[in-house]
Amino acid sequence: MASDNGIQKLRRLKEEAKLGGGADAIAKQHEKGKLSARERLAKLLDEGSFQELDALVTHHVGDYGMDERVSLGDGVVTGYGTIHGRLTYVFAQDFTVMGGSLGQAHAAKIVKVQELAMKNGAPIIGLNDSGGARIQEGILALGGYAEIFLDNTLASGVIPQVSVIVGPSAGGAVYSPALTDFTFMVKDTSKMFITGPDVIKAVTHEDVSAEDLGGAMAHNKASGVAHFAADDEDSCFDMVRTLFSYLPQNNLEDPPAVTPKDNPARAEASLDTIVPGNPNDPYDMKQVITKVVDMGSFFEVQQHFAPNIVIGFARLDGMVVGIVANQPAAMAGVLDINASVKAARFVRFCDAFNIPIITFVDVPGFMPGVAQEHGGIIRHGAKLIYAYCEATVPKLTVITRKAYGGAYIVMSSKHIRGDFNVAWPSAEIAVMGAEGAVNIIHRKELAAAADPESLRKELVAEYKAKFANPYTAASWGYVDDVIEPSQTRATLVNALRMLQNKRDSNPPKKHGNMPL
Repeated sequence: MASDNGIQKLRRLKEEAKLGGGADAIAKQHEKGKLSARERLAKLLDEGSFQELDALVTHHVGDYGMDERVSLGDGVVTGYGTIHGRLTYVFAQDFTVMGGSLGQAHAAKIVKVQELAMKNGAPIIGLNDSGGARIQEGILALGGYAEIFLDNTLASGVIPQVSVIVGPSAGGAVYSPALTDFTFMVKDTSKMFITGPDVIKAVTHEDVSAEDLGGAMAHNKASGVAHFAADDEDSCFDMVRTLFSYLPQNNLEDPPAVTPKDNPARAEASLDTIVPGNPNDPYDMKQVITKVVDMGSFFEVQQHFAPNIVIGFARLDGMVVGIVANQPAAMAGVLDINASVKAARFVRFCDAFNIPIITFVDVPGFMPGVAQEHGGIIRHGAKLIYAYCEATVPKLTVITRKAYGGAYIVMSSKHIRGDFNVAWPSAEIAVMGAEGAVNIIHRKELAAAADPESLRKELVAEYKAKFANPYTAASWGYVDDVIEPSQTRATLVNALRMLQNKRDSNPPKKHGNMPL
C-alpha cells in the first residue's frame, strides 16, 4: 500500500508539472495565439520522442514572497528528443510560470542540457518566451544568465545551437540567442530588445512600438539579428526541422547526405542566356542557384537582410553545401557592410561544421560612400576576407559576370585558397570596370583628344578585349576552367566528389584575432 501511495504521489506531481502555471494561465497563452511550452516541444520534435529532465525542480529563494510561488519545473521545460531520428537537446521557457522569468534553478536546468549536448555531441534548441531575469532572485538570476552565456560560447563551433523566439526576450536574455548560430522569430509574437519602448522614450524621447523596435521583421530586415521569420509557430517549427536536415550533429561529423533524386549531369540550357548582354542589367542569382543545385533543395538563410548577398544551404548530388552568392538584382550585388558581415558569419559556420562552400560571383566591388567608410567598411569587409581565408572545407567558386578589384579577391578566389574556381564566358575579371579604368589610365589622352567620346569608346573596347574576360585569368591558372553555363551543375558535382577527402589546416595557434 505504501508503495502504491508513492506511485500515486509521483503521478500527481508529474501531472502538476505538466500544467506549469495552471490551466487558466495556459488558456491565456492560447488567447494570445501562443502555444504552451510542452505543446511547442511536441510540434518541434519527432512524435513521442521527448524525454523530460528536471520536471520536479523548484526554486529555493524565500525572499519577496517567493515561498508562495513555488512551481514544479520553475518556468522552463528541459530534456531531449529527436528530429529526423537524430538526438537533439531542448529547453522551452514556460511563460505561464512567473512570465517565464529566469532564476537560479531555471538557469541551472538550461545549463544542464547545454552541457549534456556538448558531452554527447548533439545540437541544442532553445525556445525563448520570458520576461527576463527574475528580479526577486537578484544576482542569482544574473549569475544564471552568465553561466548560460559561457556554455553558449564554449559550445560555439562544437554543436549547432538554435534559438527560437516565441514571445518576449528582453534585457540580458537576448544575448544567449545572439551567441547561438541561428535565430528564428514569429511575426507579431516574438520581441527582442535590450531596452523596451518605455525606457527608450524616457531616455531618448523616441516613440517606437515594441513591434517596430524588436519584432520579427525588425530583426530579420533591419538589424540582421535574426535569420528566419515565420508567419506562425507551426510554420516556425517546420522551418527549424528543415534547417536540421542540413546540419551535422557536431563538428566531428559530416552533414547528412541523402540519396540523390536529381541527375548529377543534368544540363540547364537556360543558364546559357541568363546573363544579360548589357553588363549593367540585373538578373536574379537565385535562379542560377536553384537551377544548379538539386531540385527544390535550396534553403535560404537571412532572406530579408542585406539582399545584395544570398546565403543558404542546398544539396548537390545529395551532399549538403553552403551557398554564398552576390545578387545583381539588389544593389548590383555590391559588397557593403551588412553583406560582408552576413556572408562572413555564414562562411565560418559552414567551415566549423564541415559543410563545403559554393560561391557564385557577380560583384562590381565594395560599396563606396562616406556612410560606408565611416561605418567601417574596411573592418567589416575584412571579416569576409578572414572567413574565407581561414576556411579549410572544400571551396568551389563560379564567376558568372563581374569580379572586380578587392571584391574579386574576397569572393573565394584562387588566391585565398579557393580549391576549384571556374568562370563563365561572360565573366569580367579585372581591377575595375572598363569605363572607370579607361578614365584613369588614359586621362591625359582623353583630355587632349579632339573627339574624346570616340576615343573613349575605342579604348573601352580595347580594355574589355584585353581584361574584361575570363581568359587572362585562365592563362595564369587563377580560374581552373572556363565552362559553358549549362554545364555548371555537372562541373560542380564532379569537383565536389573530387574534393570530398580534402585535408587542409591552419598554423597552430590558440585562435586568430578576427577584425571584429
